[in-house]
Amino acid sequence: MKIVRLYSGSDHQSHFEDVELSFDPGERLNTTKLQAAAGVVFRLAPVGHVIDWHPAPRRQYVVTLSGEWDIECGDGTVQRFRPGDVMLADDLTGQGHVSRVVGAEPHVFMTVPLAE
Repeated sequence: MKIVRLYSGSDHQSHFEDVELSFDPGERLNTTKLQAAAGVVFRLAPVGHVIDWHPAPRRQYVVTLSGEWDIECGDGTVQRFRPGDVMLADDLTGQGHVSRVVGAEPHVFMTVPLAE
């Protein structure tokens, strides 16, 4: 399963990389390795909402449930996230990224902060 990691590079800019999560055989289902999480929160960003340059507040998974948004890195790269897409926000330092809701519906998403 492919997810996108957003991370801080040595140039103090945010960058994207594809990460492949592997599934191990389980008793009934194949599953990834268990990761400790601090909780879960659901959020809704209205149509047209923009959060200017900011780093991620913590390491967290961001799962788009409905709507779409673009994440822009310092090098100008933009990636669109649609329902079902998973991003690991891991750009904790540097300039960060811009988050921009696109399209005609709000962006509803779930964040899962990872345990320290």
